Amino acid sequence: MDAQIAVLGAGAWGTAIAKVIAEKEKDVIIWSFEESTKDDINLNRHNSKFLPDVKLPETIRATTNIEEAAEGKQYLIFAIPSMFLLDTVKKAISVNSIREGKTIIAVITKGFLHSENGPRLIVETMEDYLPGFYRQSLVYISGPSHAEEVAAGRMTGLIAASENAKNSIRFRDLLKSQRLLMYSSFDIRGVQVAAAAKNVIAIAFGMLDALKNSEDTGIFGDGTESLLLAAGLNEIQILGRALGATHTETFTSIAGIGDLDVTCRSRFGRNRRFGREIVNKKILESYKDIEDLLSRIGEVGYLPEGVAAAKYIRILAEKHKLKIPVSVGLCRVLNREIGPLELLKNIIEGLG
Repeated sequence: MDAQIAVLGAGAWGTAIAKVIAEKEKDVIIWSFEESTKDDINLNRHNSKFLPDVKLPETIRATTNIEEAAEGKQYLIFAIPSMFLLDTVKKAISVNSIREGKTIIAVITKGFLHSENGPRLIVETMEDYLPGFYRQSLVYISGPSHAEEVAAGRMTGLIAASENAKNSIRFRDLLKSQRLLMYSSFDIRGVQVAAAAKNVIAIAFGMLDALKNSEDTGIFGDGTESLLLAAGLNEIQILGRALGATHTETFTSIAGIGDLDVTCRSRFGRNRRFGREIVNKKILESYKDIEDLLSRIGEVGYLPEGVAAAKYIRILAEKHKLKIPVSVGLCRVLNREIGPLELLKNIIEGLG
């Protein structure tokens, strides 16, 4: 198997993207951090831990050797959770074809990355570590999607954003199919902000959804959820402008309102699920504050990326003097400063 395409990350989303490409009769190699996941893919044609009940094509192979996965590839997709992304980038830069700039790179990770100067967008941070060939050439792929649906062939749309139009088109062509619609964008910063910030709103939405179905006062309903969705989209736009988004239509596209809507409303949404469990299972009572939660996030059993994003957005809001009460308030809930009901009442009343 002489794969020209590699996906670094054997989680649900990385595996789903690999399956889409492999179904176009292309060989794909997946880098897995876990030996058990590698063996499951190679021996059983399944990824039982992260994407159960999905049969994987024979044209997918997995390895735990990152050099084997990345060397000599024409296309490379980073599909690593934000908290572990830079560690993987640092491993990958020793690969010859990356060091020489011969591999075209995309990233599908959502969130912000920590730096000495505060939270930063993913692509600009990766550019600081990768060879200079990659500056203004990386592709960021996002949109209203869930791995479970993409892997099952449910029709979905994604945006490939890059300052390099050729690279955007290359990844668009690599991924597009009858079931996966692909679009291009130059607004790589706006698309990244929308992808990260929507996870924060989705946690708040999950809390509201749980309270709507459980609280005694009966003050929340479907209309309340729409209020929160609209307020969340407004905050994403405010943050996007502050961080250099170049196209206002990004936020009314599938990268903005599309991704926000599906993340808030879908049963597959991990951040929505986490918000519901904050109310229904009192999950935050096991943690002292947001730092304790992040340090023990593996105990949750799944990864709600909005937790780390909420921490970083609060820092960015203070730095840029932004009024984004849903996002900042959600961080206060995660930090055990206020409760979900208090936050949501304050937000909804503040919209009047």
